[in-house]
Amino acid sequence: MGELASGEVEPALKQEGIVMEFWQTLQTMLGSPLMQRALVIAVLVGVAAPVMGTYLVQRRLALLGDGIGHIALTGVAMGWLAGSAAGLATHDVLAVPGAVVAAVVGAILIEVVRERGRTSADVALALLFYGGIAGGVLLIGVAGGTSANLTGYLFGSIATVTGLDVWLSVGLAAVILGVGLGLRPALFALCHDEEFARASGLPARALNILVAVLAALTVSVSMRVVGVLLVSAIMIVPVAVAQLLTHSFRTTMALAMGIGAAVSVAGLAITYYQPLSPGATIVVLAIGVYALAAAAAPLLGRRRTARAAVS
Repeated sequence: MGELASGEVEPALKQEGIVMEFWQTLQTMLGSPLMQRALVIAVLVGVAAPVMGTYLVQRRLALLGDGIGHIALTGVAMGWLAGSAAGLATHDVLAVPGAVVAAVVGAILIEVVRERGRTSADVALALLFYGGIAGGVLLIGVAGGTSANLTGYLFGSIATVTGLDVWLSVGLAAVILGVGLGLRPALFALCHDEEFARASGLPARALNILVAVLAALTVSVSMRVVGVLLVSAIMIVPVAVAQLLTHSFRTTMALAMGIGAAVSVAGLAITYYQPLSPGATIVVLAIGVYALAAAAAPLLGRRRTARAAVS
């Protein structure tokens, strides 16, 4: 019995040690102004991105974030070009504002093409994929930079996060959460059945554009930490995990927000000690959580069935 008790205690002590070590890591990180800024943006990204991801998954537009992200890259280069032309000491000070403008305009164009154009949605997204990357590389060259200057925006970089980035992210995240949660009934109706939403008198066209614009703002918020190439993952993967564990739209969104925030903070904690890309680390953690949820989902489903049979 004594050996059994000891065997049970040791794993518990190890788990407690891991939790304490992670907590100490967070305390150390919070002592660095750079990491403070990065953590604020990471939490905002982790919470806000799955809100829009829930709507995009419901509408089967999971890749919309990728298309907008590539357009945002052109906006980054436009910001560089504007900063260079204005003679600013730091050319990329206008990069994030430029990305916001380009992403919003691009998102609206995607929606217009999807609704009115003769080009199918997937072809329109493909054109924006290629045009966004090509335009970004071309404009950054005109601004006197190189493609290396885009690396931090492609894959995320906490080393370049500024106070302006934090304030922009706070403002954009507030808009995303305020509208995404405040208009949840109308947006859910639109994403679940657009024809029914129109028949119910909802302004479907305006709501479609609103969803696209909110997705663009989400990409802009996420760009600094996750990078434009991986931004869709933090929008979609937490939602995919939540859908494995629950069937309620409201619960899916809430659970996805929690998962997004958790993997974002954990990813930053890892990159604080290891020279790894924050965006890639966060996404790999999110996919790892998805794999665990996929393995656990059948067991949870059997338990729900058993409980329903008993009741």
